[in-house]
Amino acid sequence: MIAAIVAGLVAGYAVAIPIGAIGTLLVTLSARVSLRVGAAAGLGVATADGGYALIATLGGAALAGVIAPIAAPLRWVSVVVLIGLAVRTTWAATRHFRDQTEAPPGAMVSTPFRAYAVVLGLTLLNPTTVLYFAALVIGRRSGALTLPEELAFAVAAFVASASWQLTLAGGGALLGRLLTTAKGRLISAYVSSAVIVALAVNTVLS
Repeated sequence: MIAAIVAGLVAGYAVAIPIGAIGTLLVTLSARVSLRVGAAAGLGVATADGGYALIATLGGAALAGVIAPIAAPLRWVSVVVLIGLAVRTTWAATRHFRDQTEAPPGAMVSTPFRAYAVVLGLTLLNPTTVLYFAALVIGRRSGALTLPEELAFAVAAFVASASWQLTLAGGGALLGRLLTTAKGRLISAYVSSAVIVALAVNTVLS
């Protein structure tokens, strides 16, 4: 159980750390509107991350018997997907840094409920998250975790994402000046890519 929780925490932080448009929005909402609104938006992101992790883990458990005969090839596919995500994150961050472009959302939301709903919807529209968690689940050896452990993985991913998003919201203008700069987003993207690559290596060695 502890191993599943740790794995979920690592996976959650890896997908949550990059500071892009959503991260910029969280800090901006907290700094310009209120901490409550920024925190609500952060929980919207975490809900999407946790939901995708849960779907991936439950789907992986249900399909364990089906994919067992092709587990080895699928494990290598998951490694390719994870490496691809890491490369894509690094490439996009480097491109935006060189172009000095920023893409913070323009629309502001003024209530916690609206912030939660809007940011949840924005995050759910991003297919990278579900691909990331699906790759991790397929990459683990089939049947290695029980259903409670799979659920623990999903909950831990939610907690990790929520803690990071709430940190961004809680930091407000202070963290915003550091992490939403071009250099801040570049560094956070590189850190996230390194974590994803480490997860890919662990998938190969497991």
